[in-house]
Parts: sequence; C-alpha cells; structure tokens
Amino acid sequence: MADLYKIALRNLMRYKRRTLLTASLITVGVVFVIVFVAVSGSFKAMMIGEITDAMLGHIQIHKKGYVASIDNLPLNLNLDMQTYARIERVLGNEKGIEAFSPRLKFGGLFSNFAESTNIRLNGIYPDREFKTVPLLLSRISQGRKTLAKGEIFIPALLAKGMTVKVGDPIVIVATNKDGSVNGKQFVVAGILESVTGPGGRDGYIHIEDAAEVLRSPALEISEVAIRLKDFDRLQSSTQEIKKHLEEEFRNNGKFPIETHTWEGLSPFSNIARMLDVMTFFIKLMLVALVLISVLNVMIMAVYERIREIGTMAAIGTAPAKILSLFMLEGLSLGVLGTLTGVGVGWILLFILNISHITFDFGQQKGLLLYAAISPGDLLAISVIVIIVAVLASLEPAFKASRMEPIVALRHV
Repeated sequence: MADLYKIALRNLMRYKRRTLLTASLITVGVVFVIVFVAVSGSFKAMMIGEITDAMLGHIQIHKKGYVASIDNLPLNLNLDMQTYARIERVLGNEKGIEAFSPRLKFGGLFSNFAESTNIRLNGIYPDREFKTVPLLLSRISQGRKTLAKGEIFIPALLAKGMTVKVGDPIVIVATNKDGSVNGKQFVVAGILESVTGPGGRDGYIHIEDAAEVLRSPALEISEVAIRLKDFDRLQSSTQEIKKHLEEEFRNNGKFPIETHTWEGLSPFSNIARMLDVMTFFIKLMLVALVLISVLNVMIMAVYERIREIGTMAAIGTAPAKILSLFMLEGLSLGVLGTLTGVGVGWILLFILNISHITFDFGQQKGLLLYAAISPGDLLAISVIVIIVAVLASLEPAFKASRMEPIVALRHV
C-alpha cells in the first residue's frame, strides 16, 4: 500500500496545475464553511445567551396549561407552595443545575399619579433571580443593581413614556384571582433596557411584594426558571429533570407539571433554527464543490492515462490495485485541500477576533463577536470533505480498473 501511495503522489505531481487548482477549490470550500459555521455559531450562542441569561433562563417549569395561556398571566394556574416545595426538592438534587428561581408573574396597572398604563410584573427573590439570569443586572441602564422590598425595576420604554426617573414613587394596581383590586406604592430602583426590543414591558419587584399586591393568603409560584451548568446538555438535562419530577409526583395519579426549554418559550428559537438550516445547506454546497472538483480531475486523469492503465493491466497489475491507486489520488487531494483549508480558516478566524467586530442585538449595543468553532465541528467538516473526495474518485477508479488491456493499449 505504501508503494501505491507513492505512485499516487507522483501522479498528482505530474499534473501540478490541475492538482493545485483542485486542491485550491477544496481549500476555498473548507475555509468558507469554517468561517461561516464559526461566525453563525458564535452569533447564535450570543443571541441565545442574551435571551436566556438576561430573562428566560435555560428551562422553565409551570403548572400544566399555564404556557398555553401565558399571554394572560393566569393567576388560577399558579403552583401552590406544597407543589413548589416538591419541585424544589427535586431540583436541589439535580447535579446539572447551577441555580433556579421561583417567580410570581401578573399583569397590573402602573401609575405615576398623573397617568396610567399596563405593565407585566415578575415577583422574584432577587439573589436567586440574579444567579439564574446573571445578565439581568447588565440590563439596568440607570439606578441601583439591587432590589429591596418596596422597590421596582421598570422597563426603559415605560420610564421614558411616562417621564419616570430613578427614585420616583409609583403605584402598582392589580386584580387578584378572586376579582378584588389592590394597590401598593413602590420606589423606582432601576430602569431596565429590554432584551427583545423597544416593546418590552416587564418589571421586577420582590416576590413578597407581589403576594401583597395580589392579596394572596399564601405565596404562589407562576414559574420556576432554571440555569444549567452546561448549556450544551440542555436536552438531556431537561429529560432528566422531567423524569425525576414524574417520579416525585407519580403517587398523585396525575402529573400537574410541564417543563419547557427556552426554545418553546421564545420566538427567537426560530432564528436559531434558521441558522442551523443555513449551516446545513452551506455544508451541502461544500460537498457539491468537492464532489464536482475531484470527480472532474479524476475523470480527466483516467482519460489521459488510458494507455498507462493498459500497460499496468498488461504486466499483471490486479484491477483492485488500479482501483486503489486512483482512489488514493482522490484521498490525497481531499487531505491536501482539507489541511490547507483548516489552516487558512484558523488564520481568518484569528484575524476576525483581533478585529473586535461588534454588532447590536435588540437593545444590547456593541456586543463583541467572537468567532470560534468547536473541535467536533472541525473534525466533522474535515471527515466529510475527505470521504466525499474518496467517493468522487470511486467511479473513475472503477472505470480504470475494468479496462481491457488490449483496448487500452490501442488507444491514441
């Protein structure tokens, strides 16, 4: 096999221009895919991080039916404290969870004593919430990055529209699930920039203040937000949490809980899926480029070397060795183009990263793009290119190995 490989390399060197052109085409394809996968993957990770780490969390747990009516923030679908205590016990034993935070969500009326508008409120335990969604604090454009009882974080759109500043007193009025109305005065502690754009209307108060506004005889929970230690294990961790919750509630005869990843809660998951589809088609284009390039050069190699192939067959070279020779040439082209492409790709990624390219996402300005590609993706791209190069040389190699020596030697 070593001798065959030497002959294959020698044959490629005999046609340097063609070999260089083919390897260059493969290199360009590999470089393009590496840069696209790295940039789009980094943008996707950054987009997901901004949404999950600043607002949603990685996973959320609700009472069954809550998410279907989440736009109305239904108070009659909250979790009671007994159910939440059982959920908390399960989550506390999950090694893959970094933090989790209970929330009490409701809609209310926001008043600055001169005019009123609607607002969505999240009752939280501040310390637990800031660990679960650590980028929440980075959204505070004005004010303190702490939240005490009697204080409120309000969205920037609302603050601007109603001319409310940090330190101003405001009133929140809400209707509880029994239909009674209650209000409570708060002091604006901070103003939040929205993650999803200028339409964000979510404010934050202490969860005990939320229970007081709603006149709840006992604290209730609308959702539990969860942050994982390893986001890459999102699906497997979600399945583990579901399994353990089902085991906890199995004796009840019914399972009153539903678990959702961020993808089922945010429309931005469609953008993430679109990036995955685009990446898939870019990889298909790479496969097509390699296939056509190698197939073309191998067909020409067979056509130009018919008499040479006939001579090899006439002196007793087995068809399998002729087949292997041409496939080794295709393999060599694939390896050469891939290694060069990986090297050039890494250099381009390094240049992109030291260029400090920034972009805006929603209300977040000046986000730094860091283009990186995982070793797994790099290996997958390389293996695909090399396999396609070998497969592309299969048909011409098979044709060469099947030639009749007499016919080939008479070829002019």
